Amino acid sequence: MSTPATKPTHDLQSRLQAAGTACERIVLGKSRPIRLALACLLARGHLLIQDVPGVGKTTLAHVLAHVLRLDYRRIQFTSDLLPADVLGASIYEREAARFRFHPGPVFAELVLADEINRAPPKTQSALLEAMEEDQVTVEGETRALPRPFFVIATQNPREQAGTFPLPESQLDRFLMCISLGFPDARAERELLTGSDRRRMIAGLEPVLAPDELLTLQEEVERVHASDALLDYVQGLLAASRAPDRFTAGLSPRAGLALLGAARAWALLDGRDYVMPEDVQAVVGAVVDHRLQPLDGPEHGGASERLVAAVPLS
Repeated sequence: MSTPATKPTHDLQSRLQAAGTACERIVLGKSRPIRLALACLLARGHLLIQDVPGVGKTTLAHVLAHVLRLDYRRIQFTSDLLPADVLGASIYEREAARFRFHPGPVFAELVLADEINRAPPKTQSALLEAMEEDQVTVEGETRALPRPFFVIATQNPREQAGTFPLPESQLDRFLMCISLGFPDARAERELLTGSDRRRMIAGLEPVLAPDELLTLQEEVERVHASDALLDYVQGLLAASRAPDRFTAGLSPRAGLALLGAARAWALLDGRDYVMPEDVQAVVGAVVDHRLQPLDGPEHGGASERLVAAVPLS
C-alpha cells in the first residue's frame, strides 16, 4: 500500500519554483509549457516539442540546462547524421597502439535533439536505448549515461519538406509532447523591444544542482496516489481501449507515464499527494501523441475525449 511522501525541504521546493520563474523570464508567455517541461524532467521522462521553427524551443532547453546546472549538449539532426555522431565511436591512437572510445554528445545530462525528424530512422533510433535504459551499447560494450539524463527533442511539422515522421515506438519513448505556439501580443512586444533572450540566459543565476534534482526526482516517486486516484487513471486507460474511439489504446507504460507526470505536477504545487486535477493537467501532454482518434484529429483531441468519457466519482 502506498504511503504519503515526506515533503522535500522548503529550500529545495522554493528553488524549484525559482527555476520555473527564471525560465519564464526568458521564454515569455509560456508558463504552462515550462511547467510541463519541469514536470517531465522531475518524472524522469523525456520531452518532445513539436512546433514551427523560431518559437523558442531551443531557448527553453538552453535555459533549463543553465538554471539547473546541467551539462548541456545540442545535436543538430540532419539527413546525413549517423548513429556514431550521436553515440560516439572508438578511434585508433597510434601512439598508444590501441582504440580509445570518444563519447558522443548523448553523454550529457541534458541533450537537445534539434529537429529530430530531419534525420533518417536509423539515426533517430540511436536515441531509443539511451532514452529507455539510460545507457547505450556501442561496439558491443554497454556504457552508462549521466544521471540525471534528460532528452528534449524538437520536431518540425510533418508537412515541412525534408522530414521523416517518428514511428510510434519512438514517440512512446517521450513521456510528454508539447507545443509552445506563437507568443501573445504582449509577450511578442516585449521580445521585439527587449534584449536578446540567449544573451539574457548568461545573466541568470543557477538555482539547483544535479544532485538536488536527483533528490527531487526521488521525492516524486514517493508522492502518494490513493486507490481512488488509481481507479481514475485506470478508467482513463480503459476508455482509451474502447473499440469505437481510437485506433489503439494506451499501454500500461503510458499509464505509468501519466501517473508519474501527475505526481511531478503535484510536487510542483508543493503537495505530497495526487489529485484528479493533477492527472487532468498533464493528460494532454502525455497521451495526445500516443492516441489517434478513429475519425481523425480534426474532430477533437484524444485527451479531451478521455476526460469527458471518465467522470470523477
